[in-house]
Amino acid sequence: MSTSETFLIGMIIILTVPYMVWRMFRTEYYAPLVVIQIVCGILLGPGILGAIFPHYYSFVFNPPVISALNGITWWGVMIFVWIAGIELDVKRAWRNRAETTITAGLALGAPLVLGSLAAIAILALLGDGWVGANGAKWQFVLAIGMASAVTSLPILVLFMETLGVLRKSLGQRTLRFASLDDVAIWGVLALILLDWNRVGREGGFLILFAGAAYGVRLLMRRIPEKDRWYVGLIWLAVCGFAADWAGMHFMVGAFLAGAVLDSDMFDQEQMDTLRKHVLLVLMPVYFLSTGLRTNWEIGGVAVFGAAALLIVASAGGKLAGVHLAGRILKWPMGEASVIGWLLQTKALIGIVFVTILLDKGIITGAAFTATLLMAVGSTMLTIPMVTPKLARLMSGQAETSLED
Repeated sequence: MSTSETFLIGMIIILTVPYMVWRMFRTEYYAPLVVIQIVCGILLGPGILGAIFPHYYSFVFNPPVISALNGITWWGVMIFVWIAGIELDVKRAWRNRAETTITAGLALGAPLVLGSLAAIAILALLGDGWVGANGAKWQFVLAIGMASAVTSLPILVLFMETLGVLRKSLGQRTLRFASLDDVAIWGVLALILLDWNRVGREGGFLILFAGAAYGVRLLMRRIPEKDRWYVGLIWLAVCGFAADWAGMHFMVGAFLAGAVLDSDMFDQEQMDTLRKHVLLVLMPVYFLSTGLRTNWEIGGVAVFGAAALLIVASAGGKLAGVHLAGRILKWPMGEASVIGWLLQTKALIGIVFVTILLDKGIITGAAFTATLLMAVGSTMLTIPMVTPKLARLMSGQAETSLED
C-alpha cells in the first residue's frame, strides 16, 4: 500500500476505535471521549497490542505515517494551547488577588512538593533509569513535581460545562485559580528547559518577544475582528518557531503567543466554536498518538507502581492545598473538596507538559508512561468524585438561602 493509504487506515483506527468504545460502554460519566482516546492509544501502542501483534503496528504506524500524524498533532495542540493562553484572565485574577494568590499558591505548592518527593522515591527505589539522556536529577525531580501539580485548563472548562457550573461563581473562581497556576507551570517548564549553551538565544528570544508582543497587541486593536484570527495564527506560528529555535519548545511559544493577547480581542462565541472544532477534528490524533508513545521498558509493574504513587501525590497534594486555602479563607463546608477535585484534572496540559519533557530528553519513555497514566487516572476521577459533592454543596447553599 502507498503511504497515503496506510495513513488513512491509521486515521480510521484513530477516529473509530475510541468513539465505538465511548459510545458502546457509555463512559462519559467517568471517562470522557478525550480520556478514551488516550487509553486507546496506550492499548494500540507498541507496549500492548503492538507487542502482541508486532506486524500490525509496524505496518499501520510506520515511520512515514507517524511523521504525518506528528505534523497534525503539533499544529492542533499548538492552537489548543494558544487558545488557553488567550483565555487567561489575569486582570480578573488580580482584582481578586488575595483569594486567588492564596488558593492558587497552595493548590500548586502542595502537589509540587509531594510530587517531587515521589520522584525522589522513584529514583531511590527504581534507579536512575527514569532520568532522560539530557536531564539532570534536579530537572527530573522538579519536572515530575510540576507534572503532579498541573491543572488542565481546557479540560477543566469542558468538565465544568458538563457539570453546569462554568458560568457560576464557583466555576469562575476555579478558573481563576487554574489560570494563575497555568502561568506558573509554563514558567517552571522554561526553567527546566533552560539550556546554558543557548542562554544567549533564549534571552534574545524573550527580549524580541516582548517588543513584538507590544506591536502585535497594538495591531490587533486596529485591524477588523475578522482579520485578527488570521493574524493571530501567523503570530502563533512565528512564536512557536522562535521559541523552538531558542531551545525552549514550540509549545512554550504557543502559550506565550496567546497569553499576551486579550480575550476581548476575539468574539467569545467564535472562540468557543474554534476550541470545539479543534477538539473534534485535530485533537483525537494528538490524544491517540500520545498513547502510542508509551513505553514499558523498565517493566509494567514498576510503571504502574510509579503511576499509582504519583496519583496519590497529585490528587492528595491538590486536595490538601485547597482544603488549607479553604480554612484560611473560611469557605463554606464542602466547597474546598469540590474545587480541589476539579483542579486535579490533568489530561491535555499535563500530557503536553510531559511530552515536551520526553522530547527534550529530560525523562525516559517509562517515566513518560507513568506520568501519562497519572494524568489519565486523575482525570477519570474528576467527574465521579465531584458530582455527588457538588450536589450536596448546592443543596446546602439552597437550604441556607431559604433560611435567610
